[in-house]
Amino acid sequence: MKPGHLGSTVSAVEAPPRFGPQNDACRPIHELLSLVGDKWTMQVVKHLGNGTMRFNELRRAIEGISQKMLTTTLRNLERDGFVTRTIYPTIPPRVDYRLTDLGYELLGPIKALAEWVSENRHRIDEARARFDGQQV
Repeated sequence: MKPGHLGSTVSAVEAPPRFGPQNDACRPIHELLSLVGDKWTMQVVKHLGNGTMRFNELRRAIEGISQKMLTTTLRNLERDGFVTRTIYPTIPPRVDYRLTDLGYELLGPIKALAEWVSENRHRIDEARARFDGQQV
């Protein structure tokens, strides 16, 4: 057996992965990126960045989003503290959604990421074309 080779035995204690959702230090980042990286979440946050909106206003403003997906997205954002929902006792009930202070703070990184993508999209497309050309 070569030095340092374990053969068929496996150590009972394995080192935790450095990156990924299993690592406690990375878990919050992974969870948040999963939430805000969703295309619907980014669009909801962007539109609510302009001010308070009602459900159907958001639905009309976000092309292609279903009622179920908008409901789920808003609930997730509310759960995580990015959005507040205010219900007014009218008939029918009026429900307004708005960003919290935390939600407004999220706009900065989202805008920065959108700008970075816009500025570098051509470089990404070129890299993909080079890679795909080598795969033939």
